[in-house]
Amino acid sequence: MWAAKLAALCLLAVAVSGEEKKMSSHATSMADKSTNLAFNLYQSMAKDKDLENILISPVVAASSLGMVALGGKSSTASQVKTVLSADSVKDEHLHTGLSELMDEVSDSNTRNVTWKINNRLYGPSSVSFIDDFVKNSKKHYKYDHSKINFRDKRSAISSINEWAAKSTDGKLPEVTKDVQNPDGAMIVNAMFFKPHWDEKFHHKMVDNRGFLVTRSHSVSVPMMHRTGLYGFYEDTENRLFVLNMPLAHKKSSMVLIMPYHVEPLERLEKLLTRKQLDTWMSKLEERAVAISLPKVSMEVSHNLQKHFAELGLTEAVDKSKADLSNISGKKDLYLSNVFHASALEWDTEGNPFDTSIFGTDKLKNPKLFYADHPFIFLVKDNKTNSILFIGRLVRPKGDKMRDEL
Repeated sequence: MWAAKLAALCLLAVAVSGEEKKMSSHATSMADKSTNLAFNLYQSMAKDKDLENILISPVVAASSLGMVALGGKSSTASQVKTVLSADSVKDEHLHTGLSELMDEVSDSNTRNVTWKINNRLYGPSSVSFIDDFVKNSKKHYKYDHSKINFRDKRSAISSINEWAAKSTDGKLPEVTKDVQNPDGAMIVNAMFFKPHWDEKFHHKMVDNRGFLVTRSHSVSVPMMHRTGLYGFYEDTENRLFVLNMPLAHKKSSMVLIMPYHVEPLERLEKLLTRKQLDTWMSKLEERAVAISLPKVSMEVSHNLQKHFAELGLTEAVDKSKADLSNISGKKDLYLSNVFHASALEWDTEGNPFDTSIFGTDKLKNPKLFYADHPFIFLVKDNKTNSILFIGRLVRPKGDKMRDEL
């Protein structure tokens, strides 16, 4: 009898674990708001003429803003909600919603991706963190906390970079070379993301090719190739291709948006809105596509402080106006830096490919997606509809090739 009961319990456990866990309305709402933040933040960054490659995680950026709201009072806190389009959301729902969203999208077991996320709030040596803030920022946002002596600037920067490198297993060797305004609170996000393709590239189908940074400047990069069935759309009006590449377990996808020919991405970026992306996604058709994609790694660090300010977070970053007294108990802090640093690795690894379609009509006359010039990409989550990463590859790492004629 006990054996039968045990078997029944095991079956019940399997059935429960197999069920798709439903998200709360608060998490669903914050997922939607983080997607708006994705486009607003990317557009702000795209205006910066000094930037080449861009790589940001909107859900992590939203989570960092939530942590600022947790530490802020009065209008300093309410501005965070405005930037997140969450003015009417209660504080408790903001924090629990963002926390649940991050737990969902970063679960490496259910999603079969490598995504290491480490967050730290640095304060000057003189600050005292309130116990309640420390507890809640760990609970909701998985932040740890550290005091740092910026009077020894070189040592402080070295310490930050060492922490980031260690927490990403060496994938992110440097967050910053310098720190402006070292007298405030500093947020550091250190991440490593490696997608696991739903259908892998063959490791032997990799060769060196030229990537056209501009018409007159190329770099040599390893390029991986495969032909398979993918969501594909050619926007002839806007002269661009859209490709949807599922990641393992198909819980998320890599979406690539690439102009026909090498050109500055400014024209595409003006088109890039949430509504336009939804339109492109709705027009995807599954068909044979021959893909060539750079097998590269990107390490990119952005200071988001000025971009958050441009989106309306003006008080928290202003020493004379900031009220972050929930962090320390007094108005002795402002948000001086927001370092958002990520390492992204594109590799051949993934699930075994479907061999049953080889030699069939399904792979006849494939469309060509040859990513040898700058393009925009997103990692889109299929369950929450949030954007895990958004960025652009303009200049991959590689040796300069001879100038084109």
